Amino acid sequence: MFEWWTVLPESERQQWMLEPFVSVGPLHFGMSLGEVTAALGGITTRPQYRDGLLEMAKYREAGLTLYYSSDEKLKAVSVDALRGPQVFADGTALVGRVPSEIEQWMEDRAASREPYEELAYMNAGEPGSLSLGVVVGVQRAGDHLLTRPVFLPAEAMDDPSHWLPREAWAIQD
Repeated sequence: MFEWWTVLPESERQQWMLEPFVSVGPLHFGMSLGEVTAALGGITTRPQYRDGLLEMAKYREAGLTLYYSSDEKLKAVSVDALRGPQVFADGTALVGRVPSEIEQWMEDRAASREPYEELAYMNAGEPGSLSLGVVVGVQRAGDHLLTRPVFLPAEAMDDPSHWLPREAWAIQD
């Protein structure tokens, strides 16, 4: 199997907590690129620009892809299923899991909430939690798929599929 599909053991991942619509671990929505670099302990990357505007930055070493708004503020966090930090929501690990397990957890969680105000599904069937600000995409790990969550601020939850570039929602290799 190719080395790029190697999954980092749970014991070697950073452990982050989700504060819905506010932060994912040390990363707060609205941070600048410089603030993100500081929050990640000085890890830097070459940001990608489109039409002269900062669009995204991939932190391969940290297992993160970060998306920025037109005013260059952090607007979304995508966590790599293979190498990214483990992010916990309500005591449940969301990264690098079997997709059906996380979807079932989200359905069970939704059962105790207001109908039609918790679960949403994207165009390709990715489940999302409207109260957690997360859409759970998938990423390939050899012959398996693992969860690759994308965390979003509250204003994105009305239409998450158009909040980020199309590439953000594709199955990642």
